[in-house]
Amino acid sequence: MFTKGTGTAVVTPFTENNEIDYGSFGSFLNFQIESGVDALIVLGTTGEAPSVSSEERENIISFAVELSNGRVPIVIGTGSNSTDHTIETSQQAMSLGADGVLVVTPYYNKPTQEGLYQHYSQIAKNVDGPIIIYNVPGRTGGNILPATVLRCAEFENITGIKEASGDMKQIDTLIRQIKKIRPDFSVFSGNDDQAFHLVCSGGDGVISVLSNAMPSETVEMINTTLEGDLQKARELHLRMLPMMKNLFAETNPIPVKYAVSRLGYCRNSLRLPLVQATGNAERLVDEAMKESGTKV
Repeated sequence: MFTKGTGTAVVTPFTENNEIDYGSFGSFLNFQIESGVDALIVLGTTGEAPSVSSEERENIISFAVELSNGRVPIVIGTGSNSTDHTIETSQQAMSLGADGVLVVTPYYNKPTQEGLYQHYSQIAKNVDGPIIIYNVPGRTGGNILPATVLRCAEFENITGIKEASGDMKQIDTLIRQIKKIRPDFSVFSGNDDQAFHLVCSGGDGVISVLSNAMPSETVEMINTTLEGDLQKARELHLRMLPMMKNLFAETNPIPVKYAVSRLGYCRNSLRLPLVQATGNAERLVDEAMKESGTKV
């Protein structure tokens, strides 16, 4: 299972007719694996999971698992705002050979901290495999607090969290507390621009949008930070900062889909309600790719 390092939250390529482009998807996943990433996170927000049908979901999972063939763990985004539906999609992912699931906190219905605990405890009791919590208040409207994460960590198959709250004080508090009771509990940054800082604070890596376009560089930054070579890691972090910023010039994954298309690994096609990047966003990504040294 993915416990440390760099996991790429991969884009999902589409054809001109807006179908899944498995040829491009296979080439892109191989590019990621050959670039040294430690895991592939499939069907997350960056993979446009809300726009993928149930049949497509099953096919995408099977395809990614078969292509990886054990080279890196395949983690599937399965979260929804229904506990029962999340359990069903998580069980499906594990039955298809996934190595774990990434479960976002429920969105829109905004449960209390007790509701969040009950949500994850029911998933843990009913899913036979590793579960990573995903905290992203900017998208869900809710924030899972460190105290609730500590309660969830009582379940051994809840193995980590992707932290995208943006609140480094909260993240530092979580790392300080969780590592005392579960040293094996992984804390991943969900924000590329905070990944260097999170690992310096004792975290374990990143689940990254940036690594779609700069996988080997992201891997190097995270690994050198974990190894304690902070000068080199800092240099990489600062060099890639323009990309970290401009990949969010518009709603993710709009800019990163454009960046990956510039690299030749997919068409710049998205499914509604997402649309292609504006000219201004494209310009910002182009400038960032040049400034950060992305190999186009």
